[in-house]
Amino acid sequence: MDFEKLSGSRYSLRKYSDRPVEPEKLALILEAGRNAPTAHNLQPQRIFVIQSPEALEKADGCMGSHFHPPVILAVGYDADEAWKRETDGKNHGEIDAAIAATQMMLQAADLGLGTTYVGMFEPEKLWAAFPEMHGTMPVAMLTLGYPAEGAHPSRLHGSRKPLEELVKYL
Repeated sequence: MDFEKLSGSRYSLRKYSDRPVEPEKLALILEAGRNAPTAHNLQPQRIFVIQSPEALEKADGCMGSHFHPPVILAVGYDADEAWKRETDGKNHGEIDAAIAATQMMLQAADLGLGTTYVGMFEPEKLWAAFPEMHGTMPVAMLTLGYPAEGAHPSRLHGSRKPLEELVKYL
C-alpha cells in the first residue's frame, strides 16, 4: 500500500475479532517501534506486550476504553534516558514514545491489523498491575488486532479541517 493511501485509510479500530495476531506480524510491529527516530537517538521508548488473558484483563481494568483486543502494547519511556532540551529542560521521552507508537500503528495498518491509541488509562493502576512497568512513564495503550466483521471508522473519521486552517506558510 502506498503511504498516502495508508495514512488516509488508517482509523481507530474499536471492534476486534478473536483472531490472534501472528508472532511474525507482532515482531514487525515491534521492530517499527524500535526503529522510530528519537531525540539524540537515546531510544528511551519502552514497549510492553500484553497478550495473555490474565494480563489483558488486568490492563482492561486500568483503562477507560474497553475494546477487548487480542493484544495491547503499553508504550512508555524511561525519563532518565530521554533527551532533555538544554534551554528549558523539557524531557522529550513522551514525544519519542508517541513517535514509536505512531510507527507501530502504521506498520500494523500496512499488515492488515487495526489499532487504537488509548490515552484514557491510569498510570498508577498500570504500575500496580504490572510491576515490570515501574521506572517507565506510560504514554499510550495501543490496542491491536484484526478488525471484527462489520468494524468501520467512526462517523467523524473523514471529517478534516481544510489544509489552509492547519498550515501556514511563513
